[in-house]
Amino acid sequence: QVQLVESGGGLVQAGGSLRLSCAASGRSFSNYAMGWFRQGPGKERQFVAAILYSANRPYYADSVKGRFTISSDNAKNTVYLQMNSLKPEDTAVYYCAASPLPIVVFTPTSYNYWGQGTKVTVSS
Repeated sequence: QVQLVESGGGLVQAGGSLRLSCAASGRSFSNYAMGWFRQGPGKERQFVAAILYSANRPYYADSVKGRFTISSDNAKNTVYLQMNSLKPEDTAVYYCAASPLPIVVFTPTSYNYWGQGTKVTVSS
């Protein structure tokens, strides 16, 4: 069974940084996409970033380009989201997701597996 375990959320001031981790287990992820989504207060779940696990190919939402970096450590089956220059509007619960390819990586409904979320709060 696939399990996604997230860590790294917390409270940070605007302009600061956080690094989120998603440890995946249960099967080989060589043909998977791994994604990060977020859901802020009163908002729908939104795409943040994704990576094609084997190819190390990243995708980003326009709102985070230049600030966030997604990466993977295949030996550890772990995906990271490095978040720099954080803004109050980045405040949300962040979710890790995974699905076998092919999928449309920008769409939440594309993903089969989800973590439980980790909360990120950015103060002004």
